[in-house]
Amino acid sequence: MSNKRRLWQIFGPVLCAFILLLVIFLLPWERTFSQDAIYQAANSQTTTVFKGSLMKQDAFKDDYVPFYGSSELSRLDPLHPSVLAQKYHRNYRPFLLGGPGSQSLAQFLGMQGTAKQLKNKKAVVIVSPQWFTKMGQNPDAFALYYSPLQACNFLLDLKKSSRASRYAAKRFLAMPEVKGMVKAGMKKAASGQPLSSVQRFYLENQRRMLNNEDKFFSTFQLRDRLPKINGQAKLLPATDSAKALDRVASQQAAIHTNSNEFGINNRFFKMRLNKRNLAKLKDSQKNFDYTKSVEYSDFELMLHQFAKQHTNVLFIIPPINQKWADYTGLSQTMYQQAVAKIKYQLRSQGFDQVTDLSKRGGEQYFMEDTIHLGWRGWVAVDQAVKPFMAQPDNRYNYNIHNYFYTKKWQKARYEVAAKQKPQNNRLKVK
Repeated sequence: MSNKRRLWQIFGPVLCAFILLLVIFLLPWERTFSQDAIYQAANSQTTTVFKGSLMKQDAFKDDYVPFYGSSELSRLDPLHPSVLAQKYHRNYRPFLLGGPGSQSLAQFLGMQGTAKQLKNKKAVVIVSPQWFTKMGQNPDAFALYYSPLQACNFLLDLKKSSRASRYAAKRFLAMPEVKGMVKAGMKKAASGQPLSSVQRFYLENQRRMLNNEDKFFSTFQLRDRLPKINGQAKLLPATDSAKALDRVASQQAAIHTNSNEFGINNRFFKMRLNKRNLAKLKDSQKNFDYTKSVEYSDFELMLHQFAKQHTNVLFIIPPINQKWADYTGLSQTMYQQAVAKIKYQLRSQGFDQVTDLSKRGGEQYFMEDTIHLGWRGWVAVDQAVKPFMAQPDNRYNYNIHNYFYTKKWQKARYEVAAKQKPQNNRLKVK
């Protein structure tokens, strides 16, 4: 047997398999998802769903509404938005997007594949002031949510250079996970230059392969949380009323927070705040400052994307656990300055639907742990979400300002003007 034939027998099947696989991923494929699969995806909160496009696109064509946030969305107690929507057959279903560490930059990238489906539609954003640390998006957390598919979408769908696109590209370049031809493309975008023909050809083919991967694998590793949602829904009253829900919330919270003085979920307290850790955390947050952060400009990227889509957005600003803040020394004055800065950034650009819960962290059973909304907190969220969802889908126009991409804005310290009226949210710059 000749050496050529022997080599072919060894490597031929591998080569054929590689060519076949390449053809499969390069050819366009169509796929539809069952309603059960979409519902699983909407509540799964897996990074596979977050990074993909097709599952979200199909969902947003129907009655699903994206709920953008971070780790607070993971806590499926009876008053969670997904449980309420399931129990009372609401005219919408939340599609949960985010998890621990998913801040504005990761969310903006994840939004790239659904612009058409969210045009003139609705969205809910739970924006946590805790995101607004000096460094903003944690690179390790960004790596968890980074989507090469959405990075390709960002580069290939970029019609012309803008302050937003240049800023976004520079921020992506600061993340170690951005590599290869995508990184080269981001360098072009950051400098305001168009992609070369070679870069565009490569990225188009990469996007085609990634889209096919998304079609094949988007249902893999979905977490079926329907049994848990149904189980929690059984604890809810038959009547959908704020008073009845608040009563159940208080009852459930009393059962689950009876082990500590902070009103924190017993399980969280036992696992995360044992006696040794508790002593170390005393006065540990005295120097925290959420008023100066690159996150403000990352947040502007999300606002820019919503404006491009003419999406009607409800923003919810949660509080922190007041007892915990007192223990750790976190400044409430600083927290309210950060909230005021966020609200100014929103309202000055036409994002007027803001539910500010930031001063309610001292209310009993409002929080589940140190920083996450809990039982009665979710009831308050629902009281904002229900009328918002009752609004018709309309085209919303916003007035976006490039000033919010500047370091001057990132570092600006804001305070509420003295004796201002609540409806007149004017702010002074120090």
